[in-house]
Amino acid sequence: MFIEMKVAGITMDPFSNTPIVILKDIQGKTALPIWIGILEASAIATELGDVKPPRPMTHDLLKNMLEKLNAKVTKIEVTDLKDNTFFATIYLSLVDRTFSVDARPSDAIALALRTNSPIYVNEKVVENSRAVNLGKEEKLLNEATNEEQKWREILENLSPDDFGKYKM
Repeated sequence: MFIEMKVAGITMDPFSNTPIVILKDIQGKTALPIWIGILEASAIATELGDVKPPRPMTHDLLKNMLEKLNAKVTKIEVTDLKDNTFFATIYLSLVDRTFSVDARPSDAIALALRTNSPIYVNEKVVENSRAVNLGKEEKLLNEATNEEQKWREILENLSPDDFGKYKM
């Protein structure tokens, strides 16, 4: 059984300084933190903040390619949790065929946000994870909202010069 969730925000783990994307169920009763990489956090934050880079980033490129091929992301699912690693699947439709593609949850979420596709989480993943009861842990979500605002400000103020020059 799968639970539909939405991205509630991004925060930083104060102990490991690793970004965390927080998914929240539609009823707002349960949150699921997923530790992700900094680049994926940036990709999610830019979409949450409606920041449009001057050139397509990786997830934008993937979305654009799927659109050109007339393929549609029908949903993404966070399917499993093994040894503290989350697993996800992206479901695509093309004409009268459907496909599933293995993915990291962070990439699947970044793509789902760009394609307005639903996000589902296996209830066993929620049960076996560090699920947060929102009634008791609203502080984590408030921190996520504050972090999202910080990411938005950082990303909006970036210029190409901030990245330096690529050298071979």
